Amino acid sequence: MEIIKGIEIHDLGIYIIKHKIFVIADMHLGYEESLNVKGILIPRIQYKDTYDKLKKILDNLDVETVIITGDFKHEFGVISETEWRNTLQIIDLFFEYAKRVIVIKGNHDVNLGPIARKRNVEIIPYVKFDEILICHGDEILDCDDFYKSRIIIIGHEHPAVGIKFKNKYESYKCFLKGKWENKILIVLPAFNLLTIGTDILRSKLLSPFLQKNLSDFEVFAIQDSKIYNFGKLKNIPNE
Repeated sequence: MEIIKGIEIHDLGIYIIKHKIFVIADMHLGYEESLNVKGILIPRIQYKDTYDKLKKILDNLDVETVIITGDFKHEFGVISETEWRNTLQIIDLFFEYAKRVIVIKGNHDVNLGPIARKRNVEIIPYVKFDEILICHGDEILDCDDFYKSRIIIIGHEHPAVGIKFKNKYESYKCFLKGKWENKILIVLPAFNLLTIGTDILRSKLLSPFLQKNLSDFEVFAIQDSKIYNFGKLKNIPNE
């Protein structure tokens, strides 16, 4: 499904057709180990499920570049053994399909450098292709590339939407698309399969790009790799 002309949604990522670029956000590799350390005992299934989903998507795309829009791994401080191993394995998977892998530096990527250097992966504040600029989304950039861009793609927020059906309440990861000043803003869901994300109808949002009335933003929900156009946010019941 096209979210905008030339940009398609593929599961939890987007594909920029002209440049053969696949973009995902907020993988937070090592998240389950972080929870285990805190005493929250969950099975460590994140890596395998993530790897399998990525491989399934990439098998069906012609990709030259993979871009992660920040928060590739989870821990702020010391790099855990799981993060070292899983992050390198995911990078190796990307290089099976793409010639280039780029990581946009997110707020969780403080210590990602040593891992990225093992595979000569670039870590940069943003990347621009023609009129499209991709950044993490935790701050609004102040540079000519940003001002001259027509389309901004971000992660960071982990958007999800909660829908109530009679007595049942379901939440879905989602993409958002709307106007931000004179630009088109696309917000990607998190590629962290352990959590749904932030309910955009009921939670305080963090990204400075989303500190505005979002009622005219379009919502594209993802469930079992299928895409559902929910229309504008203002038409989705929140009670």
